[in-house]
This record gives sequence, C-alpha cells and structure tokens, in this order.
Amino acid sequence: MPRILFVVNNPDRWPISLPEVEVVSARTYLTDPQFSTLRNCKVYNLHRSYSYQSLGYYVSLLAEARGHKPMPRISTIQDIRFQSLTRTISADLDELIQKSLGHVPHDEFTLSIYFSRNVAKRYDQLARQLFNLFPLPLLRAQFNRTEDGWQLQSINAISTNDIPEGHREAVVELARDYFTRARAHPPRKSPPRHALAILTDKSDTTPPSDAKALERFADAADRLSFSVEMIDKDDYGRVAEFDALFIRATTAVDNYTYRFARRAEAEGLIVIDDPESIVKCTNKVFLAELLTRHRIPIPRTEILHRDNILDVPKRLGYPLILKQPDSSFSLGVVKVEDEVAYKNKVEELLEESDLLIAQEFLRTDFDWRIGIIDQKPLYACRYFMARGHWQIYNNQKQGDDHTGDFETIPIEMAPKRVVQTALRAAELIGNGLYGVDLKEVGGRCSVIEVNDNPSIDSGVEDKMLREYLYDRIMEVFERRLEAQREGRAIE
Repeated sequence: MPRILFVVNNPDRWPISLPEVEVVSARTYLTDPQFSTLRNCKVYNLHRSYSYQSLGYYVSLLAEARGHKPMPRISTIQDIRFQSLTRTISADLDELIQKSLGHVPHDEFTLSIYFSRNVAKRYDQLARQLFNLFPLPLLRAQFNRTEDGWQLQSINAISTNDIPEGHREAVVELARDYFTRARAHPPRKSPPRHALAILTDKSDTTPPSDAKALERFADAADRLSFSVEMIDKDDYGRVAEFDALFIRATTAVDNYTYRFARRAEAEGLIVIDDPESIVKCTNKVFLAELLTRHRIPIPRTEILHRDNILDVPKRLGYPLILKQPDSSFSLGVVKVEDEVAYKNKVEELLEESDLLIAQEFLRTDFDWRIGIIDQKPLYACRYFMARGHWQIYNNQKQGDDHTGDFETIPIEMAPKRVVQTALRAAELIGNGLYGVDLKEVGGRCSVIEVNDNPSIDSGVEDKMLREYLYDRIMEVFERRLEAQREGRAIE
C-alpha cells in the first residue's frame, strides 16, 4: 500500500486525524532528506497557498519530481489560475448545474467541495464532477443566476482556515470516508493485458474516424489482447480506469479533448494525442514559427497583427490566404483576392485572435497527406480540391460537393522529398500520430500544416494497408505499455 502524506502548514493545528495518514509540515516535506528518497507515496498538498513559488507550490512540484503522486498536481494548480476555463466547464456541466441548483431561491450560490464531496448529499454529483475537473482536496465554486440560468463564475482552492466552523465536523467525516472507501479513482478492470479507452464524439459532424474505422481500431486492439471501450466526454472521471487513451475526437486546446489528454498523461496513461502535440499542432502561429526556425519549407508566410496590416500584402501579393491560429477542416481559412476583401476579413478575424497567419496562395490540384506514427511513415494520400473550389473542404456545400476526391497510394510510391519533408516536420512535434499536409509547386515541396489528429476513415487512408494500418497504430500502444511496465524508456 502506498504511504499517504497530508502536507499542511502546521501539523499541530491540523484538525483531521486518520490512522493511515501521516501529517507533516510543508517545510519538513521539502527539506527532510527522508522524504526525497521515499517511494510509493501519495501526497495530499493542503497548504494554505498554491501561489507561484510558495511552499505549497513547491510541495506539488517536488512531489512530482520525486515520483510521488501529489494532489493537486502542478498542472491542476496552473489550471485553477485560469478562470477562463470556467466558461467551458459551465457549458459542459450546464444541465447538471441547472438541475442541482434549480431549487436555490437566491441569485448567488457557493458550493464547497471537501475531498470530492459536499456536506449536503443533494450536491454530491455536481461536487464530484467539479472535483474530477480540478482534483484538489478543498475547493470552492461560486455560481450566479443570470437570464440564461445558473452560471459557474469561479472555482478556487481553499485552505482549512476557509472551512466554516459549522462544516468542520462534517469535513472530518468526509475526509475519513475518502480514505477508507474505494476512492479517488475506480479500480482498474482486469483486461487480458491492457485496457484501452478510445475517446469519441458522436455529435461531431466531421470526426477523425468513421464508425467502421473505430471498429477496426477495436479489432486491432483485441488482436493484441487489449480490452477496448469507446468513451465520450462524460467519462472524464473514469480516465484512471485505463492503461492507454486514444483520442479519436476532433482536438482543440480549449475543449474537453485537451483536458482528457492532460488528465491521462498525469495519471500515467499512454496517450495519443498527447497534450503537447495538441498544443503545438492546433496553433498555426506556433507551427509557422517552429517550421521556419528549423528551415522546413513552407509557403511564404507572415504573422499578421494590427501593426503590419498594410505591409503584409505588399510582400505576399494577392490572392493570399488568411488563417485563424486554431482553424481546422478548412474552417477559419479564407482566400482574399484584393485589398477590399483583405481589409474586411482581417478586421473580422482579428476580433477573434490578436495574431493571424497570412500566407501566399499556392494553386495545386491536390494536397499530399503523409500519415506518420512513432516517427515512421504510415500512409500517403492525395486529397483533391472540392469541385470548383480551392480547398479540399468546401464548407458552403453539402454532399459530394463538400469534399474533393482522394487517392491513396503505397508510401513507397510517394515522392521521396515529400515523405522526408513530412518526417522532418513531424519530428519537431513528437512521436505520436500525425498527418502532415504538403503541396508541390514547381518542384518545391512546402508543408502546409501538421495535424495531431489526422483523419483515418475506412476505405480512405486504410485503402492500401487495410487492417495492417490499424495494427501498426495499436502496436505502438503495445510497445509503449510494455516498456512502461518493464521500466524501460519509451522510445
């Protein structure tokens, strides 16, 4: 059994006494050599402050460095500082929030969360969901009633000093219950070898994999003696049940997919797409800077902002392409033909982001897509432009006119310079699953973008490799899980 530590300001004033929990001061934990060499330990950081470079901050930071399992982790401490997350959380939990607070007669409501619970059982479900999103021992959420219903305004960590006197006895019982029941994370299943979760989104109109492809992923995993479960955004609290997470929902930094990736990584799961890849690939400003710095060929590109609006067209000419940093599936990517269209569109896009990408327009009949897994080429596709359009996706059309045709070819038949350029670009991101889009013009190969969550649909990307494509991806999970189990470095 792991050793459990409560790290607090002053153990002499700590009100909770549990036989299986050792209470130590933050300063002792940080400075006493016995704790730096301790193994198999869980650290519950209950310091009164998690502010940057405070004792509380360093408790979680050094606990991670020591291989302990802290609550909260540094990533959670950082997340709690960014209150913009509350808007996303409020939207994700809106139905539960309205149901839980519908009876409240006032326009403000404070929910205290102690070790994942509230002192009133009627709020337990809401408390657990918020705890799942922000795993901290002691939390406080503030709600306000608006014309649209209840909204989560803020969520903050609290110290024991912030616990009302009338709650203290109940908090002791909640803490005792937390440490005596099957807690924090549900027990892992007992799969033949490993448990894999595949995160999907049934509401996504352009998912990265269709139903048949998802079935083939599951079959490939089954061939390797994995248990497989399709999960969705409501299963966030179950992440720790699994050994690996494969994200097959459209990723973005500001939605639940990133939170799943972060949680999975924090829990020690093998995860594709990993959170760092999501951050790097979903922002085109970052990609432009990264590829330019490493001399990966890209179209002539400028980072556009309010101070250089008039200068950029002089260097790039018309037509030119404007891109929102986090655009995907051709959304937020526009072509402007002249100065009037340029000025109008720039003003519109700069309302959404302080930085944009402006790029020269390269006219081609198709884009290359090189699929890469574990820094090795996997498949090669030509995606042709939608009928009468300059992009692969024409979001103004429906049916057959929405997308262009495709041609999948053996990776060995793709131009060597295309494959090698794609590999160089993907290596800058990581060792996950990527789709690198490129154009060839006049014998020159240019990277358009690197996708962390490339499309793999039945009958398209798998047309050449068929089941072997799915096997290759699942084998990467298997190798990494076996390396993790044996304590070897994951290559």
